[in-house]
Amino acid sequence: MKCFNTTTVCIPEKHYMVDLSERVREIKKLIDAGKYFTINRARQYGKTTTLSALEKCLSSEYDVISIDFQDITGADYIDENEFVKGLAGVFCDTKDNMDIPLSDGCYNQLYNLSTQKNEAKLNDLFRIFDKMCKESHRMVVLIIDEVDTAANNQVFLDFLGKLRSGYLKKEKNPKYKTFQSVILAGVTDVKHMKSKIRGEADAKENSPWNIAADFTIDMSLSEAGIRDMLEEYEADHNSGMDTGMIAKLIWDYTNGYPFLVSRICQLIDEEVSKTMNMSEMWSVKGVDEAVKQLLSENNTLFQSMTKNLNNLPELKKSIRSILMEGTRLTWNGQQDAIVQMQMYGLIINDHNTVRVANRIFETMLYNLFLSDEELKSNVFSRGGDFDRNIFVEDGNLNIRLILTRFIDTYHEIYGELEEKFKEKDGRELFLLYLKPIINGTGNYYIEAQTRDQKRTDVIVDYLGKQYIIEMKIWHGERYNAEGEEQICSYLDYYGLTTGYMLSFNFNKKKESGVHQVHIGDKLLYEGIV
Repeated sequence: MKCFNTTTVCIPEKHYMVDLSERVREIKKLIDAGKYFTINRARQYGKTTTLSALEKCLSSEYDVISIDFQDITGADYIDENEFVKGLAGVFCDTKDNMDIPLSDGCYNQLYNLSTQKNEAKLNDLFRIFDKMCKESHRMVVLIIDEVDTAANNQVFLDFLGKLRSGYLKKEKNPKYKTFQSVILAGVTDVKHMKSKIRGEADAKENSPWNIAADFTIDMSLSEAGIRDMLEEYEADHNSGMDTGMIAKLIWDYTNGYPFLVSRICQLIDEEVSKTMNMSEMWSVKGVDEAVKQLLSENNTLFQSMTKNLNNLPELKKSIRSILMEGTRLTWNGQQDAIVQMQMYGLIINDHNTVRVANRIFETMLYNLFLSDEELKSNVFSRGGDFDRNIFVEDGNLNIRLILTRFIDTYHEIYGELEEKFKEKDGRELFLLYLKPIINGTGNYYIEAQTRDQKRTDVIVDYLGKQYIIEMKIWHGERYNAEGEEQICSYLDYYGLTTGYMLSFNFNKKKESGVHQVHIGDKLLYEGIV
């Protein structure tokens, strides 16, 4: 029986996975055109799985040599001699273990190069490559995975420079035999790496990979692709799920990020199934439970993201500003912080505006930033003294009571609002208050479409039910009436009749507390701090 996989390369015969054939066909067009390019995507974005499928597709037409730079040790980057010998050894090991198309003559030359006592040069290695391409009856494609392990080494840049030189010779003289296509895969965008490749006399910096074609193929998983994967699962298990609805729900959470899609499905199949029957686990309730478990785990993807943010404080500051303060950043592909955030998979270009890549990342990052605030201020530490069960009635969250208690607690700790107060302060404080109440049972996320300096909608998922809470600074009755109309339309979108508003009001004559407002068939509970 197949299973969902999140740890190694996905294999169609063993794992439930989205069909990659269309993506592979698009990549093959670049190879047929003789392009050199980099597939740079964030961690666990399906690069290795895509390369595996691509290699199978190409094998009937090309000689494909696929190696992994993780097989080169750190000592191999000391200098050119060690790098050349190490890389030649990797080619030999790959031939021995995976039977890549390498003639006996080229194999022997590479082996001798890897073991010789004399100093080895890149030119020695590339002469063997040229011989290999010349002797081959078919064109040769070179695929190198995990190039990040080499990215900070000058000798790797020199290696790219040699690939570049061969590409330019091929372009000038079609009879020149070299690799038909070279594909580098990793997180780092190799195209932006710089090296002096024109010699000391003309020491202008240039990219050794500036000959590479842009790789614009979408590697996220589509809603239709997820549905097809679920239909394959359904054919095996007969759960009765609505595959279209579940696919849309998973896509809404993940925006098609491959690891997140597979991990949610894997958690439903392997963990949620322990407490729910088949029909329950493949429902909205089951997906919400899987998302809750996903957000509570310290998986390798989250570890990588947290490490990158901690190592790059300016990057962390920018992400925090987008999420917590509603800052809108215009997309600029020349801005280093934006390039880095995109490279690590944290953001996407949403109509020329920077946006966090998906709802899972938003909530994970909110939790991270809120935890930072808890550690610094511990402002609601007394919140642990109350029984959070008082906010739950028959499995339903009593949001009205949560608003009431939050307002009382705020005034008890801070007193009256001050003019220096900003909406982000109220948003953070309310989420700090809400988080321990729903923790372990529910999730929350911030609706990106309404996150700005004026208003923010928080959506709480709790035991399969949703609650919409709009938070904003009070700007008068007219603005408040507009907010009421907006949240009513938002409730229509979610099929709800009850909503909640939390306003931070500087008016000294205000009346704090929570009161009801009826608008058409909608009931709003409006809280005022």
